[in-house]
Amino acid sequence: MKYRITHVTTYTYAAEVSVSHHLLHLRPRDLPRQRVDCFDLVVQPEPSVQTRRVDYFGNHADVITVEAAHRQLEVVAGSRVEVFPALSRAGVGSPPWETVANVCLGEFWSDGAEAGEFRFDSPNVRRSDVALAYAKPSFPAGRPWLEAVSDLSSRIHREFQFDPKATSVATPVEDVLKGRKGVCQDFAHLMLACLRSLGLPGRYVSGYLETLPPPGRARLVGADASHAWVSAWCPGLGWLDFDPTNDIEPGERHVTLGWGRDFSDVSPIRGVLVGSGEHTLRVSVDVEPQGTEVPRGSGGQSQSQSQG
Repeated sequence: MKYRITHVTTYTYAAEVSVSHHLLHLRPRDLPRQRVDCFDLVVQPEPSVQTRRVDYFGNHADVITVEAAHRQLEVVAGSRVEVFPALSRAGVGSPPWETVANVCLGEFWSDGAEAGEFRFDSPNVRRSDVALAYAKPSFPAGRPWLEAVSDLSSRIHREFQFDPKATSVATPVEDVLKGRKGVCQDFAHLMLACLRSLGLPGRYVSGYLETLPPPGRARLVGADASHAWVSAWCPGLGWLDFDPTNDIEPGERHVTLGWGRDFSDVSPIRGVLVGSGEHTLRVSVDVEPQGTEVPRGSGGQSQSQSQG
């Protein structure tokens, strides 16, 4: 599948902002199953400083500084990406999940040497007894790793309600477990807490999901959103993706921006500013199949944070 992706974020401030600094994770990664044909970033007001770097996890990051006084900030990220099919998991074998956990205790790895650091606590994902208790029904003794992790993802999909009003970016995993409601970020954090509480590596993946309109309805421009899912590691298989929000194996409809320990590592936009602390935020995402041109922004605004 080929997509043209337009991600527009707009901050409108209650009072004038004199300086703002922002870190952007909006540039998709080139991966074995994903090719980035082009990427374009337009910020209004125009930044006085704009640099690009690769972060600790290998993600592309853009750093901008706006020094002109402004009441609005707009960031328009346009991408053209090609995503290839994932290999079928039908008939794929895996070791018992305890074997994977035990392998992760050793110093040396046969593959995926970086996986070990994804077993520990991170700012938004803490190992806990409640996460362990929730995970255990999916992980009886001796169950194959792939079967157990897939079952955990499916259970979260069945037992939790998608409700964008129920949580915020700061909602702890324990509160999500109590309320049984949330969004893709919450379900990814919950699944990671479960895996890590069992001693299994898991990382947070940030990206986009092509959404399909109801039968007979036209696509609504800008109605898509950022999305989040989980990648889990097994020796011999490497990193495999799971989408607990939709109970599907991520494939051609999932576009990867980057990954980290949790949302805080790959927030689409985060920053600090001098001036008004109060603002309104508007985010528009459009994942359009078969796009032909990379979109450009029109003046007046720039920047912000999106969710799945």
